[in-house]
Amino acid sequence: MQTFSDLGLREEIVKALSENGITTPTPIQEKTIPTLLEQSADFLGLAQTGTGKTAAFGLPLIEAMDVEQPHVQAIVLAPTRELAQQIAQQLKLFSKYLKRIEVGIVYGGAPIQGQISELKKKKPQIVVATPGRMIDLINRKSLNLSNVRHVILDEADEMLNMGFKEEIDTILSFTQHDKNTWLFSATMPKEIKNLASKYMTDPVEIRVSQEERVNTNITHKYIVVKRSDKQAALERMIDQEAGELYGIVFCRTKAETQRLATSLFEKGYPVEALHGDMTQGQRNHVMRKFKSGKTRLITATDVAARGIDVDNLTHVMHFDLPDDLAFYTHRSGRTGRAGKKGVALAIITPGEYRKIVDLERQLGISFALEKVPTNEEVQVKAMEGKLEELVNTEANDDARIWAQAMADQLTYISKAELLAKMLTLTTQHQQSEEGDLNAEVGRGKKGQKGAKAKGERQGRQGKGRRDEHGGEEGMDSFHINLGRKDRIQTGDLLKIICDTTGVRSKHIGRINMQNDGAYFDVKTDRSAGVPDAFKGLRFKGRPIKVSKK
Repeated sequence: MQTFSDLGLREEIVKALSENGITTPTPIQEKTIPTLLEQSADFLGLAQTGTGKTAAFGLPLIEAMDVEQPHVQAIVLAPTRELAQQIAQQLKLFSKYLKRIEVGIVYGGAPIQGQISELKKKKPQIVVATPGRMIDLINRKSLNLSNVRHVILDEADEMLNMGFKEEIDTILSFTQHDKNTWLFSATMPKEIKNLASKYMTDPVEIRVSQEERVNTNITHKYIVVKRSDKQAALERMIDQEAGELYGIVFCRTKAETQRLATSLFEKGYPVEALHGDMTQGQRNHVMRKFKSGKTRLITATDVAARGIDVDNLTHVMHFDLPDDLAFYTHRSGRTGRAGKKGVALAIITPGEYRKIVDLERQLGISFALEKVPTNEEVQVKAMEGKLEELVNTEANDDARIWAQAMADQLTYISKAELLAKMLTLTTQHQQSEEGDLNAEVGRGKKGQKGAKAKGERQGRQGKGRRDEHGGEEGMDSFHINLGRKDRIQTGDLLKIICDTTGVRSKHIGRINMQNDGAYFDVKTDRSAGVPDAFKGLRFKGRPIKVSKK
């Protein structure tokens, strides 16, 4: 087994790696590092999240820097702010014992003047950036790329998916013609091949084989339900873990990500959404809560999840399977890290079973069919957990005195009868939602709407009895200048209102979404100060305005 010293890295870098517990190269690192150290060439690497590709390109990049030249010698482009921050942090860690190596980072959503000042002060040899902010700095003549000898495109497929093709072309036009371009991607679609053909000359190509890409610490499972039962099934799977679950729920769209998070949050689950319409401040706030464990779940899109660097996630849950099955490994690789076990759970409809078969064939993995537990089974498991906690708790003296005084009331009740009564109290309120959510493959109806979902829509958008001002009786009606043109839905707006005003969702009535705005009702005894709560707030740079109707 090779070490990082065997790969040809200098002693100072190996020391920094060792101090952080990084001692054994991953397959992509074993193949890539010697190649990039020995050859001055373009490079194309295909590797998934969690394979260690940042070190694969970052360590040779640091070795290539000339500390006698205080100008930008290398740029690393990443699709998201989170990934850019993660890359910069790791490059700084790798170069800890190398004097005069400076790493700069620039990204959108943060004050540009502060970043300009930092670049002037540090004079970094390496700049990690998101494409849009780098172009802003080039246009302001605050970043000179004429001396750049290395360009790294990380998560190149995702940058193209996000529409950064024009920005990449613009940035590369400011660099030297004889530079080395290193491109890393999780997949190899036609657009990546075109990019490589345009900017690279006879690139060295390294792929991580399927056997090496699939993390054997991950258990792959799936459940089959009707589309209208997906959220209910997700809730039961979360409840079944009795508070031990810590993970990411992947959705296909930003709107679905926010809707699901809002709905789960209203039901008491510790969940936050993470998507591209959030400000940098909002995203940082969510990630702080998630990393500290205050938030146990994040609903996210594929793009927004790039850069999430948490090693102890127990679950990745696919509320929607990705359209491109190559991204399944990319998502699932966020659990089962650092030698720990993880679970990847796909929630599918009967018609999506073919995707499971395709994944098994393409990745050489096996999926286990799970059954969605009934509410009674969930409650019984929760009760077992509480009973175990009770048995393992050391009683204090005061509690013993009170317990002795009350013990006479239990003289004629056996242990089994006492537990039966406790279980009855726990489950009796769940019976109305009891039912088997499991569906059979091939018998589902696409687009079928459940009664519960329909009832929820009617409850939020139902007509109700109106007073002369247009609001429901006992409610005040307000107008907000956020509507469908802002690409938000009813659930998104509900969360914005609740988070901003502090009014709980049960006190919010009708929400009538329109193209240029929306109307919403708030119980009269809770409506004081609603317009003032929005003063000074902006949505995508535009002031939010709320007025009483």
